[in-house]
Amino acid sequence: MTELLTIKQASDWATEYLKKNITTSNISYLVNYGRIKKLGDNGSTLIDKNELITYYKSFYGNRELDWKDQLGDDLNWSLSFDWLKEKDTTKHVHRLHPYKGKFIPQLVEYFLDSHTDNFKKQVYFQKGDIVLDPFCGSGTTLVQANELGINAIGIDISAFNAFISNVKLAKCDYVDLNNEIKKITHALKNFIAQTNHLTFENELLAELNEYNKQYFPSPEFKIKVRQKQINELEYTNEKVNNFMPTFEKLVKKYNLKIVQENTDNFLGKWYLQTVKDEIDLVFSMVKQIKNITTKKILSVILSRTIRSCRATTHADLATLIDPVTSIYYCAKHGKICKPVFSMLPWFERYSKDTIQRYAEYEKLKTKTFQYCLTGDSRNIDIFAEIENKNPQFAEIVKNHKIKGIFSSPPYVGLIDYHEQHAYAYDLFGFERNDNLEIGAMQQGQSKQAKENYVQGIADVLNNTKRFLANDYDIFLVANDKNNLYPRIAELAGMQIVNQHKRPVLNRTEKDKTAYSEIIFHLKSK
Repeated sequence: MTELLTIKQASDWATEYLKKNITTSNISYLVNYGRIKKLGDNGSTLIDKNELITYYKSFYGNRELDWKDQLGDDLNWSLSFDWLKEKDTTKHVHRLHPYKGKFIPQLVEYFLDSHTDNFKKQVYFQKGDIVLDPFCGSGTTLVQANELGINAIGIDISAFNAFISNVKLAKCDYVDLNNEIKKITHALKNFIAQTNHLTFENELLAELNEYNKQYFPSPEFKIKVRQKQINELEYTNEKVNNFMPTFEKLVKKYNLKIVQENTDNFLGKWYLQTVKDEIDLVFSMVKQIKNITTKKILSVILSRTIRSCRATTHADLATLIDPVTSIYYCAKHGKICKPVFSMLPWFERYSKDTIQRYAEYEKLKTKTFQYCLTGDSRNIDIFAEIENKNPQFAEIVKNHKIKGIFSSPPYVGLIDYHEQHAYAYDLFGFERNDNLEIGAMQQGQSKQAKENYVQGIADVLNNTKRFLANDYDIFLVANDKNNLYPRIAELAGMQIVNQHKRPVLNRTEKDKTAYSEIIFHLKSK
């Protein structure tokens, strides 16, 4: 039998049914994002109680309740964006290059766009306004601002981060880019054809496929490991050792040089000689490209390519442990795998993907200004730097001032923002400013490190607020487990007027543990 409830009745019923506080906003979220059907007419919203029961017994309902148990009832599930697919959260140029520690574009869009809802009671930014991101990272705020018709300025201490951000916003000459990609791909294929490593790799793969079918059948092998019928460590060590003579015989047969002689820098340590030779060839051709924008785009394609070609296991790509120069047991795939001996497949894949992403973004772009400056947000003169880069944009900034900030500051001692792109710094020769990172990983999470962090973020706010409009709005995304942001706000002469606590469902490396972050809304006192 169907029993229909109003939003308020559904809230009261769910609170009693679940023995926990379920607000009318919680119920509205389920309706607005299609978790349960909206019934009723004449403007009234009614809900089928049976659908509500089904939802709270489902995976999504259980997860929502479980996370709220762990993280608190103040968790705003509407900011989980759990209805989105990965292709939505990595849309168009947002996945032009990997970057650890970035927020999803929909979170930026939520606070920058013109909508209001049960949680966002007012509009903070209008079309034509200027938003600032003093910890720009890979440019998510800038890219979304453009999509929304909002001007934007980014600042980042990492030269490579600023480079990625500005390339995402570049005006692509598709004909020139395609021509240069074809030219480089043709040269790379010719270069590989004159070496032995492609033939070597094909023969190695054929041998590995047969060996894996025999000793690592899928899914039988993984099932036996899970049921502890096989001691995974002993078995895999034995099978790797048994195959090693075949690998060594092929290396000798094709007279292949795998390990580099100079391993003092990142490119020497983390790339096989065959890959490094290809990198050198492609980079030499990129440097000769006359169209500056095309050269920058191809530099990003090359950087993305070589990141995927590091000599490591599939499971350790994001957190490098030890260089891998021969076959190995891959826990991720449950079989014996090999390191990358050629960058060609990756270069071709990422070249095609890049053009497609630019084309998708081109349809959404607005005629607004965005630029990421390389500098220290604690002392940079934003107006002067923008004047140097774009006088036309500088006039807009000076006349209208910056309406506010949307940014995700670095966390204390968590990510090494320079080292994650060490391969690019080695290759392109960007100047490193590791010592100027706020919350640098090498400083750890000691009491002193936290004090330095508080002062650093406060210094950024104090410096940047002199460029802001009087009625500014600042949104800072942080997992403030150490409760540092109240002190940061105080030192910056600001007040925290609201906090939006959101669950973070899809974290780097597919971490499934309950995790949340807070969007702090700051204004002047």
